[in-house]
Amino acid sequence: QVALEALLRSKARWISTKLKARQAATLPAFSWRDGAELQLLGQPLTLRILPSTRNSQPKLEGNTLQIATSNIHDQVMIARKVIHWLQKEAMLDFARRLHILAAKLGEPTPALFLSNAKTRWGSCNSRREVRLNWRLIQAQPALINYVIAHELAHLREMNHSARFWAVVAKIYPDYPAAEQGLKTCSQALYRLG
Repeated sequence: QVALEALLRSKARWISTKLKARQAATLPAFSWRDGAELQLLGQPLTLRILPSTRNSQPKLEGNTLQIATSNIHDQVMIARKVIHWLQKEAMLDFARRLHILAAKLGEPTPALFLSNAKTRWGSCNSRREVRLNWRLIQAQPALINYVIAHELAHLREMNHSARFWAVVAKIYPDYPAAEQGLKTCSQALYRLG
């Protein structure tokens, strides 16, 4: 225990610097208000909350996502409806991309499920099931394609060996840039939900 305390004291400045940098990089929680900016496939999407006598599902018009509701201040309900809409968009978009990229690999299209994971963008198991985090629908298409290529590569290699990365490169040659791009925007994508 004395050695641990000495180690912590010797690293105190480094630990403090890292904690301050992490706090500075932390984004505030998303505010579900009229005029808030969302992302859809890497493009800005403005949330418009319209007063109405009846509630309606979100509707996309250009770069605006409109939701009519009798209670424009009910952020929980607004968040639930918008997230549900984003999840439906994610399933449609991801299914199309999964089909195209699986064909490129010469594999049958695996089963697709959405994930709500807090630390993973995707997974693939031995039952040929691919799970993709619905929050990816906010990302640029190149980043979504990279995550799908990564998970499809696990159909051939259930590891992260050199052979695995060769399969990823076969499906998506520019994967290093996309991997870095995903790391850069991950925190922003996790603001929702």
